[in-house]
Amino acid sequence: MKTSASLRALLVASASVTVFAFTTPAMAADQSTEVGEVLVTAQKKSENINDVPLAVTAISGDKLDAIRSSGGDIRMFSARVPSLTLESSFGRTFPRPYIRGLGNTDFDLNASQPVSFVYDEVVLETPVLKGFPLFDIDQVEVLKGPQGTLFGRNTPAGVLKFDSAKPTQTFEGYAQGSYATHSTINLEGAVSGPIVPGVLAGRLSGLYQHRDDWVDNLRTTKKNDSEGYDQFAVRGQLLFTPTEDLSALLNLHYQHLDGTPRVFRANIIQKGTNNFVPGFKRDEISQDAQGRAVQKVESAGANLKLTYDFGGGLPTLTSITAYERVDTYSRGDIDGGFGAVFAPPSGPGVIPFPSESADGIPFHRQFTQEVRLAGQNGPLGYTIGAFYFNESIKIDSYDYNTLAGGALQGFAYQNQKSESWAVFANADYQVNEQLKVGGGLRYSDDKKDFLAQRTLSPFGAPATAILRANPDTSEVSFNVNATYSVSDDLNVYGRIARGYRAPSIQGRLVFGDTLSVAKKETVMSYEAGIKGKLPDARARFDAAVFYYRANDLQITAVGGGANFNRLLNADKATGYGFEFNAEAEPVDRLLLTAGFSYNHTELQDAGLATAPCGSGCTVLDPAGALAGTVSIDGNSLPNAPKWIANVTAGYSWPVGEGEIFVFTDWAYRSKVNFFLYESAEYSDDKLLEGGLRLGYRAPGAKWEVAAFGRNITNDKSLEGGIDFNNLTGFVNDPRVLGVEVKTTF
Repeated sequence: MKTSASLRALLVASASVTVFAFTTPAMAADQSTEVGEVLVTAQKKSENINDVPLAVTAISGDKLDAIRSSGGDIRMFSARVPSLTLESSFGRTFPRPYIRGLGNTDFDLNASQPVSFVYDEVVLETPVLKGFPLFDIDQVEVLKGPQGTLFGRNTPAGVLKFDSAKPTQTFEGYAQGSYATHSTINLEGAVSGPIVPGVLAGRLSGLYQHRDDWVDNLRTTKKNDSEGYDQFAVRGQLLFTPTEDLSALLNLHYQHLDGTPRVFRANIIQKGTNNFVPGFKRDEISQDAQGRAVQKVESAGANLKLTYDFGGGLPTLTSITAYERVDTYSRGDIDGGFGAVFAPPSGPGVIPFPSESADGIPFHRQFTQEVRLAGQNGPLGYTIGAFYFNESIKIDSYDYNTLAGGALQGFAYQNQKSESWAVFANADYQVNEQLKVGGGLRYSDDKKDFLAQRTLSPFGAPATAILRANPDTSEVSFNVNATYSVSDDLNVYGRIARGYRAPSIQGRLVFGDTLSVAKKETVMSYEAGIKGKLPDARARFDAAVFYYRANDLQITAVGGGANFNRLLNADKATGYGFEFNAEAEPVDRLLLTAGFSYNHTELQDAGLATAPCGSGCTVLDPAGALAGTVSIDGNSLPNAPKWIANVTAGYSWPVGEGEIFVFTDWAYRSKVNFFLYESAEYSDDKLLEGGLRLGYRAPGAKWEVAAFGRNITNDKSLEGGIDFNNLTGFVNDPRVLGVEVKTTF
């Protein structure tokens, strides 16, 4: 019984769940029925995913084709990996990730997040940097639980790790393009090959994405007023290999985004429920400041990876030097409507006061340096190294008077310099043929110098003094693990890990007079799992159970009575749950995948209270000790669904030497609360989005053409809310239908 190589390629191009990189090009060429080996670098060395003692997701770059067909940004991963959600109140930039419920709802450009992004082995700390578009990607890995031993830089929840395709010594490339609803255009391609055969190779890849504005503004009667964008990115790489022992890889990259910010929609939530108000339409708004809404992002970077193999049983030396910079400006209609109760006409619904604001990064730079030695000495494998991080960022915040034509009425700035260094070591030891034990240790030192000032108040208050904060802290992270081979096809593992996040500072002063500083947080995580293949090699699975306890958890009280953030430390938070993934080929040409997770999270701090909404929402929490606050002890963490499930199915029919293929994927997440407090309005009961892809692939997979649909049932769900003015919400994207062509050479 032979498996269709092209159908395997389809799943590699389209799957939307976790460990599905189940075929390599060689396996596809052999048309083998074996479930292929998946290699990951979750421990900074190449290993079979079944041998790695932690919950890790591997998604091949080609798999992204289906879910990126409509020009999706990094939020496309949300609910398509167990225990992972992503959302954003900025739109295509500034993603906010959550793993096993741990994340950060902070919308300030200086926000610290417990999920780290590592792109081509370079950590991206500033949230806007994390919105760099994905294209020509070789593999994506999602590492769950604390990863501080090897990755550091604020990873108590986990790591999203992206590796771009590298230069090759053979000439190759691809080009693909799609056109879809709202004139959505997605063009992507790469060319790679030798420049000096055997010595110098290069790869050039690029991306262009466009969508027309498709939301009508009823207030201004302007058709197609919002939600469009133009984005392009380019990456150039040179690989220099003068000897077998030495390699140098230079990576230069740039991106530019010009579009509109996330559209906030006034009073779209029906009071006392989390339902949409009757008559709500996703393609309509009524706003008076949207004409001035703009979002621009420009980022660039360079990194150099040097690798030298000393040979003779000596370790391999790796050095990664990187520089990143980004600047951005985003201005929007925050109240989501027009006018105000004191300046009629106003609406939709009650608009207590107008809110139009902007944030920008006029200056940013990030420098990182990592050096490590890795080797294998008999049964002992090891990695030791050092890491240095230096960042400087300036943030400007603006408030505008909508009723005076958008005149500036408030301004504040923040400046922060961050410096961090760490030393780390990780090792594993093969005790016998069945048992491997390992562990790691990392010492981190973090220092921040922060100052902020409000120079212009929208309320006529005087300028603040220059306010300063200088937290300086250090911490030891560790992990211990063991893997036991029950058989050649089945491994079980256990892992204990401690993660750490450095202190965070919030200085959003346009509407406030004080800074808030959250002290460092630590997370203890306990995990056990099983990974294996069924004896007939027609299916593979992995499953894990976990429990964690976060001490001094950094949380953000967003909104409340003002467009303001305040950092808090919860005494502790706990989480537990399980995750499962499987893939199978029950009959020839039919490939199935499934994944699901359960996460229970809980804040535990009897004295923890925060100000609830200022928008007249229905608060469900009891009153706090201080007047005007509510107790949030016992609440779940924000944007932490209990259930996530996803499935895919693909089938192909031979037509001559080519084939017709069909593929579908579905992602579900259960109820989420948007804020620390609970209310009837600021939550969403569920989201269920499906995709469909139908096409023809030519012999040898030289070209293909396909029709596709994303969110084919046109699911309409809340993705977040703004709680300080009215019952404002923002929603998921509508159904998108299109066609795509692709060629490889």
